[in-house]
Amino acid sequence: MAEENHYGYHIPDYSSTQSYYDTWESRIGYRVFLGGTRHFGYYEPDTLWPFPLSTGLRRMEDHLYESLGLPLGAEVLDAGCGAGHVALHLAHKGLRVQAIDITPNHARWAQQEVERQGMQDMVRAQWGDYHNLDFDDQSFDGVYTMETLVHSPDPAKAVSEIYRVLQPGGHVVFHEYDHPEVTKPPPDCPPALIRALIRVNFRSGMQGTQYFGRGALQQIMEDQGFVDITERDLTENIRPLMRLFYIIGFLPYLLICLLGLQKWFVNTEAAVQGYRAMARGYWRYIVLTARKPGTRRDDGEGAEGVKQRRRG
Repeated sequence: MAEENHYGYHIPDYSSTQSYYDTWESRIGYRVFLGGTRHFGYYEPDTLWPFPLSTGLRRMEDHLYESLGLPLGAEVLDAGCGAGHVALHLAHKGLRVQAIDITPNHARWAQQEVERQGMQDMVRAQWGDYHNLDFDDQSFDGVYTMETLVHSPDPAKAVSEIYRVLQPGGHVVFHEYDHPEVTKPPPDCPPALIRALIRVNFRSGMQGTQYFGRGALQQIMEDQGFVDITERDLTENIRPLMRLFYIIGFLPYLLICLLGLQKWFVNTEAAVQGYRAMARGYWRYIVLTARKPGTRRDDGEGAEGVKQRRRG
């Protein structure tokens, strides 16, 4: 059921997403394996030794920075910041980032990390919903998601809001997943495997994946008005990390299945079944870039500009 927040609009029910990130498995797993980040790393295809994992994580963030293609001092919206690692990495490269997240703990941890690093002039983190952004029209030079639209119950609405707050000529980058239609899986992808993935998506609050058949997100972007839409498939670049997770999770997953505990170990099931499905071509990791028509302005408002562009 939707609830009304203090801005007066109704927000979707994100309880499954928030519950997923608050489980002990997610908290420990993301911290131990990914240093607290919430995204995949970028590796050369066929890498067999992906360590240190932090190197691949930073490379993926560098890939995002290069895809945005914005000048130093540009104002960017991180639409789903997690604990703030990506926003801070981009800020250290010279971008000014307004970071939001629907999970209160994430927003709080992100702001604490911003303050710990003394980056308040470059990054501001707060609770926010990308379906109902609390910013004026044309507020940002760029907007990005790093594997967060998968949590959206209404991706078209989220993309519409992103388009609204983006300046003419502004750039958008989406790091997301896609897959064939559930009714048209690859021939060698067993129905049981597809059911397992649907189960993982449900338990991890990834409501948006049901909408992301091949080409669906690109069509949403085009319908909204974005131009120069490009796609890059990075599936082979995340495969080394997925393979590592599969190796680590395989034996524990057998025991989990034997005891019927799958719902308590969502990430373990995702590691094993996700890798199997990737190997069969069922899902991909893609990066979509696009531009809002028009010419980007350069008003020099800096960090204060983000704070002043909030809707009244």
